[in-house]
Order: sequence, then C-alpha cells, then structure tokens
Amino acid sequence: MSVRELVVLGTASQVPTRHRNHNGYLLRWDGEGILFDPGEGTQRQMLRAGVAAHDVNRICITHFHGDHCLGLPGVIQRINLDRVPHPVTAHYPRSGRAFFDRLRYATAYRETVALEEVPADADGDLATTPAYTLQTRRLSHPVESFGYRLVEPDGIRMLPAELAAHGISGPDVGRIRREGALGGVTLAEVSEVRRGQRCAFVMDTRLCEGVYALAEGCDLLVVESTFLDEDAPLAEEHGHLTAGQAARVARESGVRHLLLTHFSQRYTDPGEFERQARAAGYEGELTVARDLMRVPVPRRR
Repeated sequence: MSVRELVVLGTASQVPTRHRNHNGYLLRWDGEGILFDPGEGTQRQMLRAGVAAHDVNRICITHFHGDHCLGLPGVIQRINLDRVPHPVTAHYPRSGRAFFDRLRYATAYRETVALEEVPADADGDLATTPAYTLQTRRLSHPVESFGYRLVEPDGIRMLPAELAAHGISGPDVGRIRREGALGGVTLAEVSEVRRGQRCAFVMDTRLCEGVYALAEGCDLLVVESTFLDEDAPLAEEHGHLTAGQAARVARESGVRHLLLTHFSQRYTDPGEFERQARAAGYEGELTVARDLMRVPVPRRR
C-alpha cells in the first residue's frame, strides 16, 4: 500500500531544546524516502520514529548551517553500515561542496553503498523519476540556500458517466486510455486531468520570489517560521520568516496544508504560532510541528 506522509524528526532552529531536536524531516512518497536537512541527533530521532536507513533514497540539504546538516555524518555512515541495497542521492548547494565533503568523510568508515551527489546551483529540476520531479529554487539567507519542491506528474481520471454515454466499457476503457481515441470518441471527452500532488520544503529564508515559487499550489508546505511577527526585524536581519509571513505565503499560493516548523528557543508557547498564522488569514489545514509527529499528505480533492 502506498504511503505519502511527512515524518517530523526535529523542529528546533539553531539551538535544540528539551522538547525539540534539531531539524530533520523524512517525506515518504510511495516506496521512496526523501530526508531533508538532517541536523544533529537525526539518527537517534530516526530510531525513535521507526525510520530505518533503508527508508532513505535521497538526502536534500538546503544550506550548510549546523542545525541543518550536522546529522549528515551519522546518517551516511548508518546507510553504509546497514548496507542499504539501493543507491542514495544527495542534493545540496554546489557552493557548499567543501562542507559536504567534510561531513561525508568526517570519520573513517567502510563505504558499501553508492552515494551519488547531484548539487544544486540554479533554479530548476534536479531529478525526474516516474513518480515525481524534484525541483529547487534559490532562497534568501546569509549563506546560499535552496528550497525543494516535489511535483507528481498529472494523470488521467476516467469519467464513468461519460464512458457509459458513449457506450465504452470493459477492455475498451483501457484501449481509449492507451490510444487516445476510439470510434470517433476522444480521450478528452471521457476523462479529466487528475492533478499531481505537490509538496515543498522551505527552510531558512527571508521572503523572496523563491518562497512563492516553491509554495505555489502545494498540497503540503513545510516551512520555517523561526520568529513570531513581533520579531519581524530580527527575522529580516537573520534571514528568516515569521509565522504570519509563512501563513500569508500559504494563503496567497493556494496551499492546502501548512506545516510550521524550525522554531526559535526564545518562544515557549507553540500555540502563538498558530494564532498568528490564522490572524494572517490562512484558512487551510494548519499544523504546528512537534518532534516525531506524522503528517499525511492531503488526499486529492
């Protein structure tokens, strides 16, 4: 059975707290797992969340600040220790290749798994599979940062009433789907587009064009909201978003489910992030992330 869900491994920003680990998120997409920004302690959080090294097919690093990548050595070494039977691909900003190399080879270990590196250095597509296209957009942060967006190809949904009206049934349904027409009836007359699902992962950034491009039309948007709105000047100075800014992006971009995360240690009331997001006019499904929670990708409309 296919599963599409986000497993939240950590939700703290620069400093972990007693209740929040550094960043870490695994997006399960049918038979694949995409690990985003494994901060310090990610390997232990994976154990607590029931996530195995075998579940990881891709690793996506947004930027090379420690809370987004210091868990990478342990994750890579565990992938090799467990002899994961499939190749693993790593994406990260090309400008940070030296940091990636240091993290990948931080200590001695035996490499048993093919780890392919496909760095990002511009907006566009990073990888295309039958199940999705992985896209990236440049963000605005003191160090180079990229967000990621997973887009499922559009499909076709057959319309039973239209098929019946044209007398098409049984094997002929498959035939018109494959060939595009049957007996003068086109596929467009008996079907509609089934829009592919879209998920985006937006970490450390100010408001910028890339944030909106990543969020546009998403079923699930995972986005940092390091600060509350009263600290907007700090957010701008340090290259971050506030809860209200993230919510306005989601509202204007047609996001169905907004997940706020990457919280500063200065705040003790998680509910305030939700209150400010609602005050910004976002009316869709809203989650203030907690460590180890699982968030399903919304069902298609």
